[in-house]
Amino acid sequence: MPDNDEHASPKKRWLVIGGGVMGLKIADELAGKGQDVTIAEAAPSFGGLTSAWQLGDVTWDRFYHVTLLSDSVLRKQLQSLGLEQELRWVETKTGFFAGGKLMSMSNTLEFLRFPPLSLFQRVRLGGTIFLASKIRDFRKMEQQSVESWLRRWSGKGAFEKVWLPLLKAKLGEAYRQTSAAFIWAHTQRMYKARRSGAKKEMFGYVPGGYARILDVWTGSLAERGVRLLSGHGVKTVRKTDDAASGRLEVDFGEGRVETFDNVVSTIASPLIADQCDQLRDEEKSKLRGIKYLGVVCASMLLKKPISPYYVTNITDTWVPLTGIIEMSTIVDSQSQLGGNHLVYLPKYMTDDHPDLAEPDEDYKQRCLETLERMYDHFSRDDVLEFKVARAKYVAALSTIDYSTRLPPVVTSVPGFYALNSAHILEGNLNVNETLALGEQKLRDEVWPDFLARGAVSSTRDVPEFAK
Repeated sequence: MPDNDEHASPKKRWLVIGGGVMGLKIADELAGKGQDVTIAEAAPSFGGLTSAWQLGDVTWDRFYHVTLLSDSVLRKQLQSLGLEQELRWVETKTGFFAGGKLMSMSNTLEFLRFPPLSLFQRVRLGGTIFLASKIRDFRKMEQQSVESWLRRWSGKGAFEKVWLPLLKAKLGEAYRQTSAAFIWAHTQRMYKARRSGAKKEMFGYVPGGYARILDVWTGSLAERGVRLLSGHGVKTVRKTDDAASGRLEVDFGEGRVETFDNVVSTIASPLIADQCDQLRDEEKSKLRGIKYLGVVCASMLLKKPISPYYVTNITDTWVPLTGIIEMSTIVDSQSQLGGNHLVYLPKYMTDDHPDLAEPDEDYKQRCLETLERMYDHFSRDDVLEFKVARAKYVAALSTIDYSTRLPPVVTSVPGFYALNSAHILEGNLNVNETLALGEQKLRDEVWPDFLARGAVSSTRDVPEFAK
């Protein structure tokens, strides 16, 4: 719906760089304010980390995603697209692989029986999780390391047997620089899901996955006049030589240059620093100083399921995986996956880790050998498809005092805004938090700055290459 101030604000030309969910949300909100919006995505299709691909005859998400009952912003977005009523909700189970054994950790009773820990250690572990759920001030959490906080409240035994292996699986050695806000955010998300009505873990999905959501969303944007440019990476953004015009020149490469009144870049922070050389040195330093987690993630289509657990957490350090995600415990196998079963095998690591470039075949063999050791019943003969996706910039690492070192959204270059998921402070990276952040930052920072500047409208014609 258009904003109330649509008619009071001038109509200007905006470019949104990056066609992930943040970019789509910003474009959606700007279109609702009556603006002339273009969104440019370097990849051949939109969606970013939510984009889909083909596994045999099945089309599903390249990386794993679910919707929680508490994901109010995402559900509102789905409602606006006419998809929220189609959400299918499923109760999930959680597994743990510890000491060479697979066990269930899906309820309180199973938690209290967790074999690797003594009763006293289990009580301290449970108390730590409960304490994290009650803390409201994330800034206190980000002032201390996740290791020191967990050691303090869980004790040495629970930390070294449970927390440390999980932290290393998710963060590698970067756990040493990570703040306690990391574990706080994960705990808050799961407790919110349970407080939202069901006292159990209920996850949802839209039939067709994000391929369908993105198709409907981009179609809606196009109908509202948003210009969608896939395969359009942005080389540089700079103020035009005519400083009085207050406009920005965007170079798409190969001689394709266009000017806009405003540009919102939603790509990874280090890439933004390289994209706009006219930013102040301090800004570029802050952008480049943000450390990211990357991921290598395999999608495996199987004839048979591996386990009854949506997520299997792993504490055995010999396993070279962050976890095992069995999507077909949520997504209906017959109607969505051709009667087959979909499993994700992710390994997270820092953005500079050499294993991010590990050849697909090497990662595949490591994964299959690992599954053969973990599950007696697993057979390579059941594998129908195996594809590997990777992303260098997935989630910004929540380091000590992270919020105090964030670069500004409103930059020193008038009309150029740097807004991405690195600004998520009170949650972990997921679609709901990303959408909420985009909505809030546009409302509270980008739009007020735009109105205060009162830039002159653009009358330049759209170049032929972009039509």
